[in-house]
Amino acid sequence: MIQVSGVYKSVAAAGLTVEILRGVSLEVEKGEVVGLLGPSGAGKTTLLNLIAGVDTPTSGGIVVDSKPLRSLSAAALARFRRETIGMVFQNFHLLPNLTAAENAALPLLLKGVAPGRAREYANRRLQQVGLSHRARHFPEQLSGGERQRVAIARALAGDPPVLLADEPTGSLDSETGREILDLLIGLQRDTGATMIVVTHDPAVAAWCGRILHLRDGRLLPPPIPSTD
Repeated sequence: MIQVSGVYKSVAAAGLTVEILRGVSLEVEKGEVVGLLGPSGAGKTTLLNLIAGVDTPTSGGIVVDSKPLRSLSAAALARFRRETIGMVFQNFHLLPNLTAAENAALPLLLKGVAPGRAREYANRRLQQVGLSHRARHFPEQLSGGERQRVAIARALAGDPPVLLADEPTGSLDSETGREILDLLIGLQRDTGATMIVVTHDPAVAAWCGRILHLRDGRLLPPPIPSTD
């Protein structure tokens, strides 16, 4: 489902070249839930953006859902993001002038779904995340946990095969964070989406089926099992 092969990513800063990712390779199987664990600055969000087709690697290749991203035109990449990727962000990224239902329906409208059908589908997703009673509320009228539930409903609105969550509990208290993780994992099981969860918190990563460790732009080798 997701193949990352020898990916490097460098950026120019203050006349210097800064390496963010250094030869990262990984594979994620269809339907797998992977936690990408590492400290701030390790390159986790950069890697997620490359997999989402939001950014391009300096070198190396990425294939998602049988699509080699480097070979796609700008228009094809935009279509790939609309049809394949659902993203959940730490800071929600909801549009403040849209209601919860309108935010959740936005990806469907961008895909050309008729407004009535998009609203119907978005309302169904809001019901799944326990927010049907808040559908007409604006983001500023919602708690942090409620905003993240709307963001999850939006990410899943079009049934994307790949779900990418970037620090989805980072702006939430621990109890609300656990509720959101439980909800995310439950919805992933229902939809069968392939999911990568980026986090710096080992407790969050522990909810995932497999954990990858990223540090200083490199994936660390898996720990050697104890023979004791």
